[in-house]
Parts: sequence; C-alpha cells; structure tokens
Amino acid sequence: MLSAIIAAIIALIVVAAILVVLYVVLRGRKTENVSVKRDVRSIQSVGVKSSLPDSHRVPAGGVARGASPAQPVANPADSLKSRFVAVGILAGAIFGTLATKLWSMQVLSGDAFKRESEDNQYTTVYTPAPRGYILDADGNTIVKNRTSLTVLADPDVADDHDVVARLSTVLGVPDGIVRKRIKDSTSGAQSQRVVASDASMRNVAFIAEHADAFPGITVQTRTVRDYPHGALAAHAVGYTGSVTADDVASVAEGRDLELGDAVGRSGVEQMYDNLLAGDHGERKVMADAQGNVVEVVSETQPVKGSDVYLTLKSSVQYAADKALADTICPDGGAIGSGKGTGGAVVVMDVTDGSIIALSSYPTFTPSTFVGGITQDELDLLQSTEAFSPLLNRAVQGTYPAASTYKAFTGLAALENGMATADETWTCTGEWDGFNSGDVQKCWKEGGHGTLDLRGGIVNSCDVVFYDIGYKFWDAGANKGKSATLLQDFLKKYRLDQTTGIDLSGEAAGRIPTPEWKAEYFRDTPEDAQWKGGDYTNMCIGQGYVLVTPLEIAVGYGAIASGNIVKPHLLKEVRNAAGDVALTYQSQVVDTPDVSMSDLAVIRNALRGVTTDTESIAKLFNEQGIDPETVACKTGTAEYTDMEDTAWFACYAPYDNPKYVAACLVEHGGGGSAVAGPIAAKVMAAALASDSASGDVGTIEGSSGRSLEGAGKSTSGGRSD
Repeated sequence: MLSAIIAAIIALIVVAAILVVLYVVLRGRKTENVSVKRDVRSIQSVGVKSSLPDSHRVPAGGVARGASPAQPVANPADSLKSRFVAVGILAGAIFGTLATKLWSMQVLSGDAFKRESEDNQYTTVYTPAPRGYILDADGNTIVKNRTSLTVLADPDVADDHDVVARLSTVLGVPDGIVRKRIKDSTSGAQSQRVVASDASMRNVAFIAEHADAFPGITVQTRTVRDYPHGALAAHAVGYTGSVTADDVASVAEGRDLELGDAVGRSGVEQMYDNLLAGDHGERKVMADAQGNVVEVVSETQPVKGSDVYLTLKSSVQYAADKALADTICPDGGAIGSGKGTGGAVVVMDVTDGSIIALSSYPTFTPSTFVGGITQDELDLLQSTEAFSPLLNRAVQGTYPAASTYKAFTGLAALENGMATADETWTCTGEWDGFNSGDVQKCWKEGGHGTLDLRGGIVNSCDVVFYDIGYKFWDAGANKGKSATLLQDFLKKYRLDQTTGIDLSGEAAGRIPTPEWKAEYFRDTPEDAQWKGGDYTNMCIGQGYVLVTPLEIAVGYGAIASGNIVKPHLLKEVRNAAGDVALTYQSQVVDTPDVSMSDLAVIRNALRGVTTDTESIAKLFNEQGIDPETVACKTGTAEYTDMEDTAWFACYAPYDNPKYVAACLVEHGGGGSAVAGPIAAKVMAAALASDSASGDVGTIEGSSGRSLEGAGKSTSGGRSD
C-alpha cells in the first residue's frame, strides 16, 4: 500500500515538472519573438542608402510617419537563461524519479525481491505419498502397495526420433506405442509422461549409464497399487488413475493434489480418496543457474494414507466372484461358452446393512490401470462387445424384477384387501379376467390347479398375481380408490429409489405409474394410456418394472427383519499409527408400516419355496444348509428376442435373519436352475464366515472375448 502511494506521488511530481518545463519553454519563445520585432533598426542607421523615393524616406533623426516611438531592446541572454532553467528542472525531475525508484526497490520492496530471488534459487519437490491399504472386515488385505521402477519422459521427447527409437529398443516396446504414451497429455501438459512401469533393473541401469543418449528421460521409484487376489471385489474397491490438470484445477477442499499423484477413479478408491491419500513429502533444494541441485535445504518424508477397512468378507466375496465366473465363463473362456452374458451378486447383513459381498461379471483387473492404461484397453473394458466389464451390475444395472417382485405385490394385496391368506384361485395356465380376449399365460402351461396365496408364491403362479393386479386396477377404475394404490405400497420398500450405498453412480429402479407412462410415451399418445394389463404385468415383475440387484437385497432384508437399512461398504478407518479414526454408524432408513400378521404370511410362503420345492431344497442341502432355515424366491424375466434373465433372492437363518443374498444372471435362463446354485453357494459361505475364514484365491479379469450370438437364443419356455 505504501509503495503504491509513493509511486502515485512520484508520478504527480514528474507530470508537474513536465508542465513547468513546457510552460517555461513556450513563454521563452514568445518573449524572443517580441524582442526580435522591437530590435529592428532603420536602414539609415546602418549607413545603407535607400532606393525609396524621397517621399517615403524617413528624415534623419526623425520618425517615420505614423510609426511608434522606438522601444528598449531585449537582451538575448534572457532567453537562453530560461531554457537552461527548464532543462535543469527536467534533469532534476528525471534524476529525482530514478533516485526515488531505486529507494523504493531497495528499501520498500527489498523484502519482496529477496523472497522472489530465494524462490528462484530454491525449489520444492513434492514426493507422492503411499495410499492407504484397503482391507476386509477381518483385516485381510484386498489392496496394498508395492514399489515400481517407472520410466518417465518429458513431453518434447516425442519429437526426438532417435531417443524414441532407443527407448523402444531398450524397453522392448514398439516405437509407435512409446511415442503415443509420451504424447498422452492426460496427466497435464507440462508433466512427465509414463513410458513404462515396472521396468527391469537391467533396463534402468542401461538408461542411467547412457544418460547422454536419453535426454529428457528419468527413472523414478514410485509406489503403486498391488492386488494380491487379482480382480477380487474389483467393482467394489475400484481403481486409481494419474492426476490430470483438470483434477488439480477442480480439487476438492482439503485434498492436496500434485501432478504425478494417483487418485481414485471408481469404487471405494474414489469414494474414500481423501482418506486413502496421504500427505506429500517435501524436499526443498537449492539449484544453480543450470538447474542442478547443489544443496538439500530441508526434507519432510511423505505420510502414508489411512487404511480403510470394508465390511466385505474376502471368503464370501471370493465365493461370489468365482461362482459367477464359473457359470458365465467356465475355464476363463469367452462369454457365451457358459450360461448368460453377465451377472451380479449382493450379500448383506440385514441387521446393520453391512455389504458382505458385492460382485459383478464381466469383471476387470484393477492392476490394468497401474501406470496408465492405453485407449485401446479402455475401449475394450467399456465396449458392448465385451459386455461392459467396467459396469457394476450390482449397483448400476437395472432389470425386470420378475417373480422376486411377488413377495412385495403379494404383501400389497394383503395390506390393501385385494387378497387374504385363506383365499384360493384356480390356475388353468391361462387368464382373461378383463374378458378382452387377450389371454395372459402362466409360466406353467398346464396350470397349477387350485392354490392359496402361499401356494401362489411357492409355485410362482402368474394367474394368482394376474388376478391381484386386476383387483388393483378395478379398485382405481370402478371403486373410487387411488389409481396408484399398488405403486404407493411398493414405494414403502423404496424400489424406485437409490439405496444410498457409499459408491458413486448408483441407479434407481422404476415403479411405473400412469403419470410416468404418459410422460414416457408423450411422442406416441396411442401407447401412453394406462391399462389394466399394466397392473397385471407389474404384479409379476414384468412390463415396465425395473430394479437393481442391490434394491432387491435391501427389499428382501426389510421383509426378513422388518427394517430398511442403509447398505454400506465402510467399516472403519485407521490412521498411519493404526488407531481407529472413524467407525461407520449403521442406519435404519425406515420401518414400513405393515401388519406383522401379513408379513408373517409372506415370510412363511418364502420359506415354502425352499422346503416345498425339491430341486431348491437339494441346492441348500448340497451346501450343508437345512432348507427349513432358508426363505427364498426365484424369478425368471422374459424377453422377446433374448434368453431369459435368472433371479434368486434368499435370506437365512429364517428364525433369526442374518444375511440376505440377491443373485442375477443376465440372459442365463431360469431362476432356480441358473441363479439358484450361485445363491446357495454364496449363502453357505456367508453363514460359514461367522465361525471361520474360508479359502480366498485369485480372481481373473474377463478376457473381453465373446461368442457370436451370446445371450440371444430365445427361451424354450419359462420355469421359475
């Protein structure tokens, strides 16, 4: 502030001095002109004979006619004196300005210039901090760190053909790939580019010994992520990537980012990035004019990030990952060689929302992203031809709920008087309750005969639920009830909302309503009308109904326990000293207001699916689980041009529910035949994990290969 005031005063002084000089100079010139005019003498006075006629001559010693008397003559020295004064003032102003500026620079701004000089002389080098580990609920490591020799190149090396060729030869990487990696500016325009990670000691030594042949090339020892079990829980833990200039520009408050750091891009790595990231090390060095380090002034070691403990249990996660892979891609083959094109498994503790396993297939190996990933590799992981390995189907995939919905629509019927526990129906395999001639079929062509609501759920009879759907339609159309009576009940179980799990990108299911349909088909009004068939389809989980596997798990958990809990992956956080710094507090989101007697009817029916169905009872017996202790529901979603999608949801123990599992296999076939075996294996692993740790092996990422026509064979007839 003081410097600015002084500078302003100096400027005013200079302007004033210039104005004074201009005034003096102009006034001196005016005086000189007047003096010259007055100093003109007569011709005769200088002895020159005039050639003018006598009548025009001036008499000797006289004055010409009409002329003024002669004035005193000015001294020319006065004019020169005024000019010297002006020049002196100008010179004084200039030297005064220079003196003042020097004083300002040396005295007022001396400290600032000193700081700038020191900043130019000293350089602070930031050392990336190791990220915290990711461990399961029992302390088993899922993600850790290891050191990696990393070859880096300055951006302009891409234009040096000789250096690129030498790097290609030494590293055994095609020169086109080397150049492409150096030109990759995603980590920032000025940052060094990763040419190779995990370089061998031999190659690094060669580059160091021939440094003159590799200008712009450096080798650093970096800490990178390591995955001891391969792709285990890949979609849950996520992956990391290098910090970009955009990341630095939009960094969140409290997060310190530098180019060269690793940052979470998905899963837990992204959600808890600020906890996993440590504190940078700082090394302040003195450099000479050529940039060479001549002295290390101070150094602070980096601090490792906090360790994040998840609710996952590695043995259960391994059982889920392996069961999906073995079903869809047996022996690591191409998609289409097994059953289905993709799948998901969710296992949750119904008491507190802890996610015990969260699996999605096709999967990926997070280590693919260590040291940077090529665009071709990324395109493959995102491609529909490879069935989108990066997609977390457990959380982001939405599917028709099929008969898993019948637990909720059956409870809605009891709660709203559309059915009773003692009511019976007769299934002939066909239904036309609207008398429209548009007959709807049961999945069992010959029909189920006469059965009650429990039997309707145990046998997954569509006719029973068609009739329930008709009653909801009739109540709204003819009896003055709400047209969304069924939908309003389903919303109690939040089947149209995200669950709030601590992962980004979660999708929400859909409960179709007349308003939704009108908006969805606004461009085709003939399809926008809400019809009775929309209710009958919704009651069996078909039509426009969509859910995620996680929503089904949370919903069945609410049927088992009575409470809707918020699912979560975080258990606790421990700092670098190993002390618990944060513990997750479980949350009961809601307790649906339903009759306990109605809920008991549905629970008993779900146990009947296990005990009364020989093939399903066998699945659990083979896993050492008493079928009497398990409640479950199958589901088979039908498509017009694809194979059916298999569903299976279950919880156990029946009398004191602990775990719920939801399993889906896209276009894999019937629910009991395809999804059932997976769910039984996973439930057995979950129940066993309470007393002992199971085996944990390595999970392989998907190959990206698929057979032509995978998942497109049409169904030969649905079987729940």
